[in-house]
Amino acid sequence: MTRFAICFSGFLLSCTAVAQVPAPTPPPVQMPVTSASSPDMRQFQKIEDSWDDAVNRRDQYGLELVLSPLFLDVAASGDISTRNQQVAYLLTTEDKTLHLEQKVVTVRMLGDIAVANGTYVLHHRASSGQVDEKGVFTHVFERAHNGWLCINSQRTVLREDGGKSKKQSNADLPFHFPIFGKSEKKNE
Repeated sequence: MTRFAICFSGFLLSCTAVAQVPAPTPPPVQMPVTSASSPDMRQFQKIEDSWDDAVNRRDQYGLELVLSPLFLDVAASGDISTRNQQVAYLLTTEDKTLHLEQKVVTVRMLGDIAVANGTYVLHHRASSGQVDEKGVFTHVFERAHNGWLCINSQRTVLREDGGKSKKQSNADLPFHFPIFGKSEKKNE
């Protein structure tokens, strides 16, 4: 009986030793980002160019060929609109200076979904006069009918510093918690 207990204890110890050895970590997964000369980049730049042309020529049909019926746009101002609202605005706007230029920087292919990131310049009239809004975009495309339709758009305006210096943080670390940081009291 003691021989069985000793063997059983040895077996349990060896099992716990094996269980405590960490599994090897797999290498980090690299997201497939296409290069500037890839066919995907050229294909999505053509789609963005078609979008630009439709906006610049006030072409309802051209815009409907690029935007999905499920399209949602989150403008840099935070306004949310649908494809129908985008088309209606394009046709009814009195701003004849409206002009859009988009340049694709990266494309990630995820099966029947593609995510394109890039930069844009939107020239339009504002209450203060003519504005060149410069920013970045993320467009999510869905494969449909042997082509691609944009189902989501998010734009962010780039901040213009205008030569002003940035305010420097006095925190020692990016995430400064006073409880864990240096004490304000000095040892005396």
